[in-house]
Amino acid sequence: MSSTVLEVDIDPRFLADWSGLQGGRPREVLRPVSTAEVSAILRRCHAEGQRVTIQGGMTGVAGGAVPDAGDVVINLERMNRIESLDDIEGLMQVQAGATLQSVQEAAAAAGWQFAVDLGARGSCQVGGNAATNAGGIRVLRYGTMRDQVLGVEAVLADGTVVESLGRLIKNSTGLEARQLFVGTEGTLGVITRLTLRLHPPMGEPQAAWVSASRFEHLPALLRRLRQRLGASLCAFEFMSGDFVALASQLSGTTPPLADAPWHVLVEVAGEAHASPSHLAEALQAGLADAVEAGEIDDAALAASLAQREAFWRLREAIPEVLTHLKPAGAYDVGLPWRETGPYVQQVDAALRAALPEARHLFLGHLGDNNLHLICGPLDDATQHAVCDRIVYEGLRGRSGTVSAEHGVGRLKKEVLAITRGGSELALARRIKAALDPTGILNVGRVMD
Repeated sequence: MSSTVLEVDIDPRFLADWSGLQGGRPREVLRPVSTAEVSAILRRCHAEGQRVTIQGGMTGVAGGAVPDAGDVVINLERMNRIESLDDIEGLMQVQAGATLQSVQEAAAAAGWQFAVDLGARGSCQVGGNAATNAGGIRVLRYGTMRDQVLGVEAVLADGTVVESLGRLIKNSTGLEARQLFVGTEGTLGVITRLTLRLHPPMGEPQAAWVSASRFEHLPALLRRLRQRLGASLCAFEFMSGDFVALASQLSGTTPPLADAPWHVLVEVAGEAHASPSHLAEALQAGLADAVEAGEIDDAALAASLAQREAFWRLREAIPEVLTHLKPAGAYDVGLPWRETGPYVQQVDAALRAALPEARHLFLGHLGDNNLHLICGPLDDATQHAVCDRIVYEGLRGRSGTVSAEHGVGRLKKEVLAITRGGSELALARRIKAALDPTGILNVGRVMD
């Protein structure tokens, strides 16, 4: 049976995720090793009306894995097996608790690539990645986690096991169970196993660092590069000059170009057999055209692996930045390209006027519509009363989202209606009521 940790013995690691949200002490923590055990736990909880919190790698930042007092916690860390790998077709079947890094390594050992990549790869679990429809740094080329999942096995609130471990890219036979569970954050069922789609490995990446004086020029640059480079464009990571300056200070990494209002890290890669020199030439030509067109001020191509890693070291200095600005608010919104520039200008001006002593840093993945914002240092009351209002209210009427890749969890539930229509939310509640009629799964997350 499941390994049970009674309330008096609960390890603090089961009490909080990376959001910093404080919850309560659960009644018990259960760490099943099989789908059958998950089913047995949920049958008991359903019969008792016992609330359940589902946990993966505890790397979420929306509070989704934080339990309430008296909850039963189902932590999937022991369900971590990679069950099979089809090296002919490029498919993998895994348990939901397998870490992203272990999946990536298994794929690489078989001559394939699992395309989703996150900074938390060593800790986050693929079940949690699917439950939140995680994105990461390669969405521009490969899509989100939803695009990598061909099938799922999930357990409903009453213990019913739904096995839909499909292996097909094309299947036009009605509703697919994976679409119910991917992206719904454990509110409709517990994902226990997945069929994952693999891709051919990429060739040697080529990277460039770009500076620009105006944010409005960045969508034009992205359009230019996508038209010239096509599917080989892997990353288009933008950062405000303030973010780069602080990241440089904290990481000890010198930016490749002089200070500017905006910076972009561009990365391209072909298939493993493609010529890296050809891609480098195409990237250089595209950037030269952008300079001539006045879209960017300057560009520097990485001449070595060490330089490319230094570029990424600046972009991935977010943990150091958050620690330095602690307590800080971190936001994860999404907007169409045409709306992102005006939104940044509006929100930046409002934040600087309301909180002149805090730092307001922008970065994100423009190609997949994702904008991150870090504000700090500031206390919780100021964050919720001032920052949340400015950041989220600014999304109204812009066809955006309050969460592009981190999920809704507990922290964004109250603002979800800003970017999701009433009919959408009503439909979601009807589905929730049908699949979890006693309302025990991940209570307080996403919707009431």
